[in-house]
Amino acid sequence: MTLLAGSSLEVGRFRAYGPRHIDEIGDRYGLSGDAREAIRLISLVLPFRVNDYVLSQLIDWTRVPDDPIYRLVFPQRGMLSDEQERILSVLSAAGDRNRLQEAVRTIRADLNPHPSGQKELNVPTLGDVQIPGLQHKYRETVLYFPSQGQTCHAYCTYCFRWAQFVGDADLRFAAPNPDQLITYLGQHPDVSDVLITGGDPMIMTTERLRAHIEPLLAVDTVRTIRIGSKSPAYWPYRYTTDPDADDLLRLFERVVASGRTLALMAHYSHPRELETDEARTALARIRRTGAVVYCQAPLIKYVNDDVDTWARLWRLEFAAGAVPYYQFVERDTGPHAYFRVPLARSVEIFHGAFRTLPGLARTVRGPVMSATPGKVIVDGVEETPQGRYFRLRFMQARQPSLVGRPFRAHYSPTAAWLTELELDPDTPDDIMTAIDGGASRIGRWTREAAHVQS
Repeated sequence: MTLLAGSSLEVGRFRAYGPRHIDEIGDRYGLSGDAREAIRLISLVLPFRVNDYVLSQLIDWTRVPDDPIYRLVFPQRGMLSDEQERILSVLSAAGDRNRLQEAVRTIRADLNPHPSGQKELNVPTLGDVQIPGLQHKYRETVLYFPSQGQTCHAYCTYCFRWAQFVGDADLRFAAPNPDQLITYLGQHPDVSDVLITGGDPMIMTTERLRAHIEPLLAVDTVRTIRIGSKSPAYWPYRYTTDPDADDLLRLFERVVASGRTLALMAHYSHPRELETDEARTALARIRRTGAVVYCQAPLIKYVNDDVDTWARLWRLEFAAGAVPYYQFVERDTGPHAYFRVPLARSVEIFHGAFRTLPGLARTVRGPVMSATPGKVIVDGVEETPQGRYFRLRFMQARQPSLVGRPFRAHYSPTAAWLTELELDPDTPDDIMTAIDGGASRIGRWTREAAHVQS
């Protein structure tokens, strides 16, 4: 094992570090006083957690604060506004705990903790009662949030699930057990795919994970079980040397032997996460169970917003036997303003990296926005006599009839999300309504009427 600098702890024995360990980490790795203060302030609002493996194996401390993995896990100035930081600093210094907690709640609410209507539109019901810990956005797929899996081995600063980790029960999705999920699946035979997510389900022991997975094997209509996880990147020992790693892989084998597809949805944000021996060994062991590893991540400013990084990432995934799957657009939640990359630049990065790949690795799709009506891919930019347009298409949709349907929006050099685009007035009515309730159409009619009157 590799010894952690300045510590007798061995990498391979999990230890989490949070806000109360800032000085310990700072003393070990030479963090400045300003960096420590920034982490303290911002982690009052956004979650912060890291572990020995990330600290010692993934971060290049000679490049801090510009190292991409450091920016990926450590809160930075700019993730909150100057005014928000000022308020937190004043109230912290004053020791006014009640006003500080109220300010934190207000700031979190302003950061759009549940984007794309996931609280209002995605939560299914049994009778008239909402089911805790479930989301059902697309006909074939249900998301399941086991309560014991609502943390991670380390937190990504960009994470669109950040609200799961801040200790506010009103913001969390969490199911105590799979009983209601199984009942719901029995009433919805169209659901063939269950995505177990979080947090990170792989934070659970194998015994606990088995209690959530095995009941699904009795539901004949469920043919695919997916597990969303950052653990292959942030804690590959989960599959190699953790005490129950072998039991975990036997559980994977059992799912595959049942005739179902077991897909591990691995979140790799940067090539460095695939370059360690531990990471490669973990992937090899997972694949030997018959599970398929799909790789996805958002395009994140300061972390992976260049062609070479994505080309290397996808090539490493492919070389490891994993499937490059999605390049997402950073969602409009949390510190979105800090990490956002304009769609125009996202298209350039995606296609620039995609062109370098061998044919078998061109399975990846992007850039993709997981927006309120569904997953919308930006296929490219087209030049027409009428001007420049983004070519768009539904990869997935709440309304199945929209899937695969193309449409377009006026080109913008600054727009970074679907709602920031102006749709072509010729967009079909059902697509226009799904995206903005027809507001673009109403706006066009208003403009045309004003033009006629003038």
